[in-house]
Amino acid sequence: MVNAVPPFLLRHRVVVEPYLGDTAYGAQYGAAVAEVPALVAEQRTMIRDATGRAVTSTAQVIAGPDLVCPVGSRITLPSGRVTTALAVARHTAPGLPVPACCEVSCE
Repeated sequence: MVNAVPPFLLRHRVVVEPYLGDTAYGAQYGAAVAEVPALVAEQRTMIRDATGRAVTSTAQVIAGPDLVCPVGSRITLPSGRVTTALAVARHTAPGLPVPACCEVSCE
């Protein structure tokens, strides 16, 4: 069993629409998952996207390690702003007493 981030730390709720891929009609998204527990920080941070290009992330979302949110997914933040996942990092430390989590850097 994974030692996940404690639920009491995840004070916000976000909506995640997982990115499924592109079609002839544009981006395709899966069913929206509402009320995902998360910790959200809306601040500007420089990150590297999936292509290695330096981009600005305007929000960072920390959620449980089982979050399904591929790069390109749509996320509705607690403020109501809809954004896109630029990078997803899964943090684990097997054997260490620290919690596992999923960090999503948003556009």
